[in-house]
Amino acid sequence: MKKIVLLLTFSSFSLGMAQSNLNDLLAAGLNDAERFTTSWLAPVTEAGVYSISNGWYNSADAKPLGGFEISIVGNITGFKNKSDKKSFTLNTADYENLTFVDGSISKEVATALGDIEGVDVAINALVQGQPVSATFELPSGLSSEDLNFVPSGYIQASVGLIKGTEVKARFLPKINTDDVKIGLYGFGIQHDFTKHLPADKILPVAISAVIGYTNLSGEYNFTSTDVIAGEDQRIDAAFSSWNFSAVVSTRLPVINFYGGLNYITGKADTNILGRYEIETIAQPIVYTDPFNISNKVSGVSGNIGTKLKLGFFRINADYNIAEFSTLTFGINFGFR
Repeated sequence: MKKIVLLLTFSSFSLGMAQSNLNDLLAAGLNDAERFTTSWLAPVTEAGVYSISNGWYNSADAKPLGGFEISIVGNITGFKNKSDKKSFTLNTADYENLTFVDGSISKEVATALGDIEGVDVAINALVQGQPVSATFELPSGLSSEDLNFVPSGYIQASVGLIKGTEVKARFLPKINTDDVKIGLYGFGIQHDFTKHLPADKILPVAISAVIGYTNLSGEYNFTSTDVIAGEDQRIDAAFSSWNFSAVVSTRLPVINFYGGLNYITGKADTNILGRYEIETIAQPIVYTDPFNISNKVSGVSGNIGTKLKLGFFRINADYNIAEFSTLTFGINFGFR
């Protein structure tokens, strides 16, 4: 039921649209389908933006000219205890054609992160002048599949320039299968202010500013699943985020500690594209590129972590406290 959610979760963000319910939701009309989908997707897109925003630094001590580090970074953004993000109140008064089978006016239903199942709704109305009658179960979310986190991962490279400046780039190699296309890229810059101080070499700490931009795009094509008649049916999503950070860290030879205060701002755009034919007892209702959903995210976060340096090999881990908190870990290979 949540195949799309599960497919895209392994690829760095969670995006969901229950295939068996897409036909039903569109049958309720574009306004109802868009309203429900917007509320259903909002928490998972928010978690996705927070997830891809992390991992930009593991030290405030910028690399010297020619120093570099190549990292494999993973993030796990949890929502196990975020009950307010797992459900929303569906009030049928806000919908044109959607009603609860049991006659309720409003009730809590699952978001794409939730686990509420068995909520049946009905449509008995004229949609675009055509009579539509159907009953179906609303989609649940990741928690019903025993998944309580949103992962992300990528390769990241950092290179030191002059005067305490370090540039960064991250990417996820393009994944392109018959049904799924997904990729990630980003760029960032770090500046170490303590490099300008006369006593830089003997200071026990470093203080830096970091700015990072990340873009993740994904597409899932489900035309071949014959969910409903039509062609080129697909979900296209794009996540983007900016992370502005103030970072402090120790400057010891082997093991160091670092922490940061971050401001995150981002956006998630989800487009339902293609041609859809909704069968009725008269003539089909046809939708082309039915709707798109945009969700903006912003918030402050703080993190603390540690980094172990053993020559060319380094590992780090930190925990970021935010609206959606994230555990970040990295395996790094560097010089200087």
